[in-house]
Amino acid sequence: MLTLSHANKHFGAVRALDDCSFAVERGRMVGFLGPNGAGKTTAMRAIFGLVELDSGVILWDEQPVGPTPRLRFGYMPEERGLYPRMPVRDQLAYFGSLHGLDDRSARVAADEWLDRLDLAGRGDARLEELSHGNQQRAQLAATLLHQPELLVLDEPFAGLDLIAVKALAEILRGEAARGAAVLFSSHQLDLVEDICEDVAIIDHGRVVATGAVASLKRVSRRRQIEVQLENARPGWLPDVAGVELSTRSNGRLRLLASRDVDPQRVLIEAKRAGDVVAFTYGPPSLADIFLELVVG
Repeated sequence: MLTLSHANKHFGAVRALDDCSFAVERGRMVGFLGPNGAGKTTAMRAIFGLVELDSGVILWDEQPVGPTPRLRFGYMPEERGLYPRMPVRDQLAYFGSLHGLDDRSARVAADEWLDRLDLAGRGDARLEELSHGNQQRAQLAATLLHQPELLVLDEPFAGLDLIAVKALAEILRGEAARGAAVLFSSHQLDLVEDICEDVAIIDHGRVVATGAVASLKRVSRRRQIEVQLENARPGWLPDVAGVELSTRSNGRLRLLASRDVDPQRVLIEAKRAGDVVAFTYGPPSLADIFLELVVG
């Protein structure tokens, strides 16, 4: 298990990490969420010794993280780090050797991941000759080919098309099922909600919530109501205290309500306003929780 405990880091007057604490268990995927500049990348770099903490500790299986444990980790930085003019297969084998694989094992693993990521015919191509999406796949192969015990990925889904996003999500699920601890940052909250059981939400360097998505939903102060109406006047909203509009599209209203609001009151008003085609009440989305914690 990866543990960050009371991590602090300043860059001059800027506090990048403020008593930052969270954990990532083996076999689990944790979505690391926060606004731009919240401290996600700093925390990830600190795991790999690229940023030295002012105070606090980073542990792997309850031991301080040093060079030897990091050989068993995989890191995909936001600024991709492969060599543009080097053939893809050669550099994958090179990165495998840096993680302790012998030459033959590194090349076998490189070919296996190139095949799995639909790059089997591009192993001899230079990285700069690949499309952006294929460069991302090559970077992912370099992160995975040594079967890391911990995976840390900074915005791995950025710039990928829908097919590539689905493929990468399946790979991450498979890595967690294999027993790896997986931590990745993303601004695509619907995707994180779909594939992660756990999240850590950071704001201004401090973790404001961490744990299972289902648990965060249960304790949220808000609930979600969706109403599909026909023949209602344009712009209709229920006149119920504690209810606010989230989105409106083609007669479908998505509302956020305080947890003490009786949804029957909203339904009664909706029936008075028009024909109710659909009505649902339930916990908020992960995006709603994020906004509740970060924006207020």
